[in-house]
Amino acid sequence: MATKRDYYDVLGVDRNATADEIKKAYRKLALKHHPDKNQGDGESEERFKEINEAYEVLCDEEKRAAYDRFGHEGVGAGAQGGGYGFGFSDIFNDFFGDIFSHSNKKTRQRRGEDLRYAVKIKFEEAIFGVTKEIKFNRYEKCASCDGTGAKKGTKPVVCPVCKGTGEIRQQQGFFTVSRTCYKCKGEGEFIENPCPVCKGEGRVIKERKLDIKIPAGIDDGNRLKVSGEGASGFYGGPHGDLYVDIIVEPHNIFKRSNNDIFVTVPISFAQAALGCEIDVPTVDGKATIKIPSGTQNGTQFTLKGRGAARLNSGIKGNEYVNIVVETPTNLTLKQKRLLEEFAHESGEETHPLKKSFIDKILSINK
Repeated sequence: MATKRDYYDVLGVDRNATADEIKKAYRKLALKHHPDKNQGDGESEERFKEINEAYEVLCDEEKRAAYDRFGHEGVGAGAQGGGYGFGFSDIFNDFFGDIFSHSNKKTRQRRGEDLRYAVKIKFEEAIFGVTKEIKFNRYEKCASCDGTGAKKGTKPVVCPVCKGTGEIRQQQGFFTVSRTCYKCKGEGEFIENPCPVCKGEGRVIKERKLDIKIPAGIDDGNRLKVSGEGASGFYGGPHGDLYVDIIVEPHNIFKRSNNDIFVTVPISFAQAALGCEIDVPTVDGKATIKIPSGTQNGTQFTLKGRGAARLNSGIKGNEYVNIVVETPTNLTLKQKRLLEEFAHESGEETHPLKKSFIDKILSINK
């Protein structure tokens, strides 16, 4: 005859475990090994009997005290019947009863859908901000039924199929299976006389006009959230939100990267060589910059604080002016002669980049 295992080992608890800890351990093991879940598995069936036997002793204070003192002999054979004193449905209900005892009835009032709208603005409008009027269609509460969905003078009635619970229950073995009521769609109420205007939905589509304030510094691809301007909720529920996607038209002169603005300005060969002052465009007018003599192609100048404002801070980025030195074309004979004389007189000393490049080549060939 096989030696009985210690009841505490069977349940996997310490000998000083509390009643709640013992009960919790039993529930877990009983769910795992119950024969209804393991049909045809003799090992699980025997394991369940052992678990049940251990729990019948340890859940009873007097039996547990006798067991602690005298072992298996102290509780006698009567406690070792190994039956199914606790059915799987009892265990299931003990675990999940609080959850499934609540009705699956839906809350009739539900939030409306969120909407999206794209607004195209000019480059300057993105820099300085602008207010735009937009028009869009959205669901709004039906005025005829005041959002109830029922014909004026009537109201929704308790669903005759689910009796207001919002669900239909069916017993399948030891399980009770619930599904959403097909008649009321889980709402527990049924509209016998739908509103002729909204066809029982409680809302209708209408055009909405809205002024959208677009802040200074907004950039292409940014999105604004306008709370409560989405679709009306169902049966008096709250509105959803409106999300406005910003599309900024490209500018023919300026380029933007984050809060900085870039502009390319051409100057003549003479201006680059001799130096000069030039006016350059900015987003808010003009600015004068000094071009030093000998300025090279690709030189960049910085205009601090002449870029776009950072959202919600007012701090502005910079404008960067990139210089392009233009090489003259379609020269007259006189211009060619003068340039030839200039080249002859200047030599390599007036071309620092070229001289540096030649010096590097010569150093390689040494």
